Amino acid sequence: MRKIAVYVSFMNDRYRAQLRTAASEQGFDLDFYDCNRDSAALLGRIGDYEVIYGHPVPAWLKRAARLRWLCSDFAGVEKYLDEAIWPSPDCLLSNSSGAYGPAIAEHIVMVLLMLLRRMPEYQSAMAERAWPCLTPIRSLTGSRVVVLGTGDVGRSAARRLRALGAAVTGVCRSGRAEEPAFDRVLPVGQLNELLPQADALVMALPATAETAGVLSRERIALLGPQALVVNVGRGSAIDQPALVEALTARRLAGAALDVMEPEPLPPDHPLWQCPNTILTPHVSGNMALGLTCDLDVDMFCRDLGRYAAGEPLENLVDRGRGY
Repeated sequence: MRKIAVYVSFMNDRYRAQLRTAASEQGFDLDFYDCNRDSAALLGRIGDYEVIYGHPVPAWLKRAARLRWLCSDFAGVEKYLDEAIWPSPDCLLSNSSGAYGPAIAEHIVMVLLMLLRRMPEYQSAMAERAWPCLTPIRSLTGSRVVVLGTGDVGRSAARRLRALGAAVTGVCRSGRAEEPAFDRVLPVGQLNELLPQADALVMALPATAETAGVLSRERIALLGPQALVVNVGRGSAIDQPALVEALTARRLAGAALDVMEPEPLPPDHPLWQCPNTILTPHVSGNMALGLTCDLDVDMFCRDLGRYAAGEPLENLVDRGRGY
């Protein structure tokens, strides 16, 4: 019997039944492992599985002699890009990009509204039992938002931001994206022209060689004092010391970072002390939203049908590109 291992943290009875039905229809047997407690059990049997759905430790894959497809339940798959970890160069890697857009887009809207409406300052006042009236406040209506990264998260954010009245420009490597919520889409080569007028820069990039340090010290200097920086992609995309300097000197209006380097952020890191800055511990997507889990399982089941039929996977990752 062809076998699938499910190694995730969010299983419930409904998902188990859905996965068992999909596997049975395609001629697979299926075993469940909780990634929080069943690591040793999966490692002991990893050589039995043709398909793994979840996020095993990369070093384990060399022992997965029968592996032909790893479907990560995460969108980011940078830890699986090294060809040396795979038992065969023919193994397929897919991700779950498409499951996280709604949750992360809502996070983006939340932190932008918090910063524009001065909620960090009100939270500080609450801690001191003060009663200020902070003026002026700013609005998303009429704001110029640059979204760097036009994948699932960038597109989902653009729809919500435009619905709230923002003008949204997408930026990506190709300069093309089929998403009507973007007022325009430009290539990364034109990013420098957009930054001085941006009211907010939203970064939703994967970790690749091309995206490392894309918000450099020089580009941070191009942002105006009205600008907010939101990063929900990867911390490696920002020159973090330069961002700390700009925030501390109040050359930027604020930042909201869900991703940083390193993670977890040490208690003595200067980011903790930056003014008008919201830090969250890489939880903008996560598996806390039920819809995310629903979409994640649905996507795997659809791609399992494609895999069994010998068709291209919907969420196939090019390991050379990183996405």
